[in-house]
Amino acid sequence: MSELSDRIKDVIAQEPVTLFMKGTPQMIMCGNSDRALRALREAGAPVTTVDVLPDPAIRQELSALSGWPTIPQVFVGGELIGGADIAQELAESGELTKILEAKLGAGYRDEAEVRVVDVLTPAQR
Repeated sequence: MSELSDRIKDVIAQEPVTLFMKGTPQMIMCGNSDRALRALREAGAPVTTVDVLPDPAIRQELSALSGWPTIPQVFVGGELIGGADIAQELAESGELTKILEAKLGAGYRDEAEVRVVDVLTPAQR
């Protein structure tokens, strides 16, 4: 297992909600990444984002780990939820809120912030 793969797995396992996206919340580089981020924000989720654009290896390692070929990818409580379409549909139906409450607890909105993590450098904790 590569060091990059270990860092990706660590982010997925340690962060309540992780969005692997193209760009950052400040500079979104893809409409689908924007839709996924909006769905999570509207649900009040605490979101940790990872930009997959700096190195193609991020995307390769992520897809190998998740089995999901496209970006964005949304993880809640360490589990893959899906991409932009699924996140948006879950948000519109109210299911995203239910998933967040089930995985993170009823007070998950209290921690609602958006962070950016770089998996290319050692842990930033």
